[in-house]
Amino acid sequence: MTVAYWIVAALLAVFYLYAGGKKAIQTKEQLQPMMAWVDTIPMPLVHTIGVLELLGAAGLILPPLTGIAPWLALAAAIGLSLIQVGGAALHLSRGETRQIPLNIILLAISITTAWLSTTWLN
Repeated sequence: MTVAYWIVAALLAVFYLYAGGKKAIQTKEQLQPMMAWVDTIPMPLVHTIGVLELLGAAGLILPPLTGIAPWLALAAAIGLSLIQVGGAALHLSRGETRQIPLNIILLAISITTAWLSTTWLN
């Protein structure tokens, strides 16, 4: 289970480092071609989501790696799952049904990561 956790958590962390980094530092104009939804969301909220994604990515890797508060990996995975639920709801409200499969895939991976992170709680 440990190897499975590291594979899944690393893939998820890389995705969120990229996506969260973009949301945290780029302007609305830079994000708009890739994320049309930034039109309707205040940029401070978009930046906050990006920072939360970056913190979630760090939370998946650093606590189990250092052995300090390894339960934070579970909290990070749950937090990233909640971000995907919110993302799916936003896309649904905007009629962007073609975007929802990515949210569902990331939600499933986040939930799997949460389950696998219970390895550190033993």
